[in-house]
Amino acid sequence: MARIIGVLVAGFGLALSLASAHAQQLDPAVVTFKLPDQIAWQDNPKAGNRSAVLQGDPAKPGPYAMLLQWLPGHMSRPHFHPHDRFFIVISGTWWVGSGPKFDPEATMPMSAGSFVTHWARGVHFDGAKNEPATILVWGEGPATSTPFGEPPPK
Repeated sequence: MARIIGVLVAGFGLALSLASAHAQQLDPAVVTFKLPDQIAWQDNPKAGNRSAVLQGDPAKPGPYAMLLQWLPGHMSRPHFHPHDRFFIVISGTWWVGSGPKFDPEATMPMSAGSFVTHWARGVHFDGAKNEPATILVWGEGPATSTPFGEPPPK
């Protein structure tokens, strides 16, 4: 029995090493990737966040995906978007509020793993309180943001 287990463990180890060798030789026509240190972040100090576009162009029509990181102590003011937007919190706690009255105390905490939808033209505000919050965002562009009280873009 011990010999059978030894053979199984050795076979599993060989399979892992072969899988590892193949992972280093991915065909770029089949799979592309960026490691964390290769993702280009853009700082937005005025808003208190930074972002990294992963796919598409949020400024143009069509699908996009991006990372957004809110820095501690920064929140957006009430605003809305022309299209639905979808989010998964990757790390930290993202604080989300709804409605036209800006009140950080009336936000709900969304911890890592939470899934959130901002429906088109729904007024909301969000951000980070005591720690950075990193969020995966995707939707249809253009991903414009209109402050509440302004007419929607045409």
